[in-house]
Amino acid sequence: MPLTFAAPTEAAIPLATLDKSDLGAMTAGLSPRDAAWAEASGFTAGLGEVLLLPGDDGRPARAYVGLGDDKARARTRFGTARARAKLPAGTYRLETALEGAALDELALGWLLAGYVFDKYARKSPPKAELVAPEGVDAARIEAIAAGEVLTRDLINTPSNDMGPQELEDAARALAKTYGAAIEVTTGDDLIPANFPMVHAVGRASTRAPRLIDMCWGDEGPTITLVGKGVCFDTGGLNLKPGSSMGLMKKDMGGAATVLGLAQMIMALGLDLRLRVLIPAVENAVAGNALRPGDILTSRKGLTVEINNTDAEGRLVLADALALADEETPDLVVSFATLTGAARVAVGPDLSPFYATEPMDADALRAAARLVADPVWELPFWAPYDAMIEPGIADLDNAPGGGMAGSITAALFLKRFVTDTPRYLHFDIYGWNPSAAPARPKGGVGMGARALLAALPGMLKL
Repeated sequence: MPLTFAAPTEAAIPLATLDKSDLGAMTAGLSPRDAAWAEASGFTAGLGEVLLLPGDDGRPARAYVGLGDDKARARTRFGTARARAKLPAGTYRLETALEGAALDELALGWLLAGYVFDKYARKSPPKAELVAPEGVDAARIEAIAAGEVLTRDLINTPSNDMGPQELEDAARALAKTYGAAIEVTTGDDLIPANFPMVHAVGRASTRAPRLIDMCWGDEGPTITLVGKGVCFDTGGLNLKPGSSMGLMKKDMGGAATVLGLAQMIMALGLDLRLRVLIPAVENAVAGNALRPGDILTSRKGLTVEINNTDAEGRLVLADALALADEETPDLVVSFATLTGAARVAVGPDLSPFYATEPMDADALRAAARLVADPVWELPFWAPYDAMIEPGIADLDNAPGGGMAGSITAALFLKRFVTDTPRYLHFDIYGWNPSAAPARPKGGVGMGARALLAALPGMLKL
């Protein structure tokens, strides 16, 4: 479902933003009738609160959306997006003193508040539409919203309809739209192509594993995005309990995020060369499944002892990261719903990330604040390297002890990016557990908008 702004029209209803501190001055300027109506409505200009004033004909003549106060805005992203569902059908024209990042957040929040996942049940989006506000790059905001829609739709689709083949189909559709090149290595062809760990993780499924490789752009700096595409994760022979398996359709959230981000980059025509790598697998149980205690030799040549088959995401990412590193791009970025430890550490709202270069971390933090896509840096803590070295092999895919699970997973991945100095890794959750403004319960992009905003500075575009 496209999320776009409405065409300008003279009949658009004025929609004014109102800070809580300005409520008294606003009501003092109203006619006695409208002031009485505002008072009877209980309007306090709270964040996302709506006041609708009728005209003489009874139709909406003017509307206000509350901005709340500094505390409310600090606690809630996209708070004004609540207004969209509260307004009656019609086209609205924004009147506001907001500008810059605050105005962009309002505009993007309005579009994202129109998102519904209606593939399996009929749902009605809000009927209120907004003309693109003055001062907003409407095409950019619409491109970002479209990328987020792609990410959400992919994550929300259940695994019976979103396996490795369907993830490939989504990547091929994206490549066709933007003229990107795409190659896919599938099934047993992964072995001669030297993706042994992708094959080992996915071979037990009836749905063949694959490595998706998409390239776009002819000039400019190079960036490679790597997304974990575990389309369903049973845990393998280290089987997850049912309570932990229920959300595993979202275990391809890293792949969904990089595809959504790739769409934003290509739609905006950024002057860079983009590569997207997605190891797409289903971690299933069968007689040929990966076993605890097995030792695999990775594409990089490093050997990996399998101490838990439920720590499979880092295995498939490792082969893809090794491929990315062979080209030594200017920047490698991985996105993955990788560890429960990250979720425990920062919850579902923050995107934990790791950076080999402090300047990239600084740029990402600054951009994240501007675009309301919060991130939090965790360290590639070198003293923990010994925890991922089991002795019998070069690496351990699941060190025991329960300590620093996200950090040790990040350190594992970093071993496969040795020739590219600049590496970012996001250990995201990819799921909104309860509805929030512009973010309904379900799949959600994390970190992509922050990275998109930071790329011009990072890569000197």
